[in-house]
Amino acid sequence: MSWTYTTLLALLIVLLALSLSPEADSAAVSSGTGSAKDPQGPLKKIFMKEADASNFFRQRSRRGVKSQDEINAEHRQVLAADERKREFHEEKRNEFENYAEEENDEQDERTRESTEQWREFHYDGMHPPQESNRHTN
Repeated sequence: MSWTYTTLLALLIVLLALSLSPEADSAAVSSGTGSAKDPQGPLKKIFMKEADASNFFRQRSRRGVKSQDEINAEHRQVLAADERKREFHEEKRNEFENYAEEENDEQDERTRESTEQWREFHYDGMHPPQESNRHTN
């Protein structure tokens, strides 16, 4: 019974503290006579009437004819982006070609070494090594 009494007393104190705090008044919905249709003060700058908003978006949806300077600037931007993209792909292609060439060189070296080891292991000493089959560098 004492836990229930203590819990109810604590909840009552918290409720009382919240109701007396000044933040509770600013978080509550005001019951003033001002309606959402007619905002006051700084809100008046944010909201506009429905007809005005409709006209605003109708005017903004139509795009005027671009000037030649604007067309040229957009064209330069597209060309610059294409050039950057081309350089990037060219650099990646060169990196891959270098990587593939190094891999092929390493594979050729490993193949040459393993062939050389095979020949040395299987050479019986009776016949001279076959120089014509060796790769000379």
